[in-house]
Amino acid sequence: MNKKIAVIVAGIDETYQSSILKGIQSSASKLGLNCFIFASFTGVMDNKSHDFGEMNIFKLPDFKAFDGAILLTNTIDYQPAVSDILKRIISAGIPAVSIDNDVPGLFHIGIDNCSAMREITEHFIKVHGFNRFNYISGPADNPESADRLGAFLKVLDENGLTIEDDRIFYGDFRGASGKAAVEYFLHSGDPLPQAIICANDVMAAAAVNSLHEAGYLIPKEIAVSGFDNVFSNHNLRVELTSVDRPLLQSGRLACKMLFNKFNDIKQSSSVTLNMSPRFTESCGCKDSAIHDVKEYKELNIANYSRIESMNHYMSVFNRLACELNGADNFDDYIISMKNFIKFMDPEEFYFCLNENWDSQFIEDNGNIRKKEDIPTAYTENVSIPIAYCKGEFFDEVKISVRELLPKLPDNQEGEKFYYFLPLHFGERCLGYMATNNCRVSLHNAMFQSWCITVNNSLENIRKRNALDYAVRKLGNLYAQDTFSGIYNRNGFVLATTEIFKNCAETARNIMLMFIDLDGLKGINDTFGHAVGDEAIRAVADVLTRSCTEGEIFCRFGGDEFIVFAADFSDEDARQLTAKIQENILWFNNASDNGYELSASTGYVIAVPKMGEDLFRFVTEADKVMYETKRKKKKSKHLRER
Repeated sequence: MNKKIAVIVAGIDETYQSSILKGIQSSASKLGLNCFIFASFTGVMDNKSHDFGEMNIFKLPDFKAFDGAILLTNTIDYQPAVSDILKRIISAGIPAVSIDNDVPGLFHIGIDNCSAMREITEHFIKVHGFNRFNYISGPADNPESADRLGAFLKVLDENGLTIEDDRIFYGDFRGASGKAAVEYFLHSGDPLPQAIICANDVMAAAAVNSLHEAGYLIPKEIAVSGFDNVFSNHNLRVELTSVDRPLLQSGRLACKMLFNKFNDIKQSSSVTLNMSPRFTESCGCKDSAIHDVKEYKELNIANYSRIESMNHYMSVFNRLACELNGADNFDDYIISMKNFIKFMDPEEFYFCLNENWDSQFIEDNGNIRKKEDIPTAYTENVSIPIAYCKGEFFDEVKISVRELLPKLPDNQEGEKFYYFLPLHFGERCLGYMATNNCRVSLHNAMFQSWCITVNNSLENIRKRNALDYAVRKLGNLYAQDTFSGIYNRNGFVLATTEIFKNCAETARNIMLMFIDLDGLKGINDTFGHAVGDEAIRAVADVLTRSCTEGEIFCRFGGDEFIVFAADFSDEDARQLTAKIQENILWFNNASDNGYELSASTGYVIAVPKMGEDLFRFVTEADKVMYETKRKKKKSKHLRER
C-alpha cells in the first residue's frame, strides 16, 4: 500500500510554494507516495479573522493517520500555528522533512541564505561601488528572512557602511510589500538609495514596477536585486539580479528522504542545496538576456495565451460567483457548485461540511450566540453533499473527520495528490474542500478568489438559514402561547382567517367551541398557583390529543380555550366534545395530582356571512358553554343535597 504523506503549506499561489509542490508531485508519483496537501491562503486579505479561519485547515490532519510529513512552515507567518503543527508531528512520532526551516529532530532541506546574500551584497559594493542601500525584508520572525537580513548587515559592517533603521522595510514576501516599501522609501525624506536589496523576487519585482511608475530608471538611477530567481522567463521590465535556488529539487528531495526513511536507506538528516547568484540587468551587469526577435515573439505568444486562458477562467469564476451569491437556498447552492465542478474537471472533488456549519445566531432558548461561541474547529463527523469521482456524483454521505475522504469504489487506485482547502467565514469553521488532479491550476490568485467566493456564498446561505430560523422563532413567539405551547389568539386568527373567509364565500358550516376549565380557583387555593398552572396546561394537552382532524384551537385567555373547524355537523361537534371528555377522564386516571381535572364546553354551528366577525361566534359559543357550566353546577348542588 502507498505511504500517506501530509504536506503543510500556506500561499500556494506564490511561485516559491508552487515550485516546491511541483517537485513533490513529480517525485511522489515515482516513489509511490500519496500526498495530502493541507493548504491555506493567508496574509493576503490584511484581516486577522480571515487568516485564523484559513489556518483552521492545519488543525484538520490527524498526523497519527499518516506515514510521514513534508513541512513548509516558513510560509506560515503565525508562529502559534507553526508551534501547534510541530507539537502534533512530534507527538505522532512520524518522520517529517522541514524545507528551509531547520527544526530539531526533523529532516531538513535548506540553503545557505547567509552565503547567497553575502555574494549579492558584496557584488553591489565591490563591483558597482554602491554605498547607500535600502532593504526590503521578509517578516522579522521568519528564520530565512532573519538570516538574509543578518548577512546583508554583516557585509555592510565589514565594509565600513551603516544603514539607518528607516531604510529597512519589513514585509511579508508578497508583492504588496514591495510596492508598500517603495512608497515608504520615496516619502521618508531620506536621500534616495543607490540600490534596494530585497529578500525575495516577488517583492523585488513589485518594487521595480513601483519605481518605474514613479519615474525612476532601473538600474541607472536605482539598482534592485531579488532572491530565489522565480522570475526567469523574462516577463519583468528588467532582468532581475537574483539568487538561483533549486526549488523543484527541494520538493523532489523531500520525497526521496521520506522514501529512504521508510526503506531504511542510510542518509544525512540535513541537506544544504547549492545556490548561485545571477547578476543581470537590474544591477547594471548586462542587458536583457533576450536579443533574438524570435525569442520575443515566442514570449509574447506565451504571454498572450496565458492572459487569454486567465480571462476565460475569470469569466467562468465570475459567473459562478453570481450563481452562488444568487442562490436562494442550500439546494440551489449545491446545484451551482456541481455545475462548476464539472467545468473544473477534477478527477475527484469533495465538499465536506461540519455538522454545525449552519448553526444559528439564535439558540433554542432565544439567546443570541456570543462571539466566543462561534465554532472554530472541525466537528467529529462531516457530511459530504458533493462527492465527485471520475465523472460521477455520489449520494451524500457522512464520515468521521479523521477519515478525511469517503471510501468510493473508484478512488482507491493509483497515486494521489489531494489538496485540502478550508471552508470558513472569518474564524468560523464551516468545513473543508478536497480535490485531486484538477484541470484548472490551483496555484494562482484566481483560484484563491474562487475559494473566497465559495466561502462567502456559503456563509450567505448559512445567514439566510439563520434569518429564516429567526423569523420562524419570532413567528412562534407572536403566534404561540408560550405558557401552554399551543396557539395564542394571534396564532388562532392567522390560522383561521382564510378558512373562515372561504366558508363565508361558499356558504359552508363552521363550528366554534368554547372550553372553560372548571374549579381553577379551588385548585389554586388548595394546591397553589403552580398546580393551577399545570391544570391549564393539562387542558391544552387534552385538546392536542382530541383535535386530530384538522381542527384549530388556542388558549383564548386565562383558563379559557376555543376550537374552530370547517364543515362540521352537529354530530361531529358532539363526537369532538365526547373525545375531549374522554381524554380528560384519561388524564385523571393516569395522574395523581390530588385534584380532578374538569372542563365545560359549548359550541355553535353556523354558516357565516360575508364580512362577519369570527369572534361573534366565540361569544355565542361562550354563552352555550356557560349554560352548560350552570347546569353542571346546579346538578352538583342537587347531588350534594
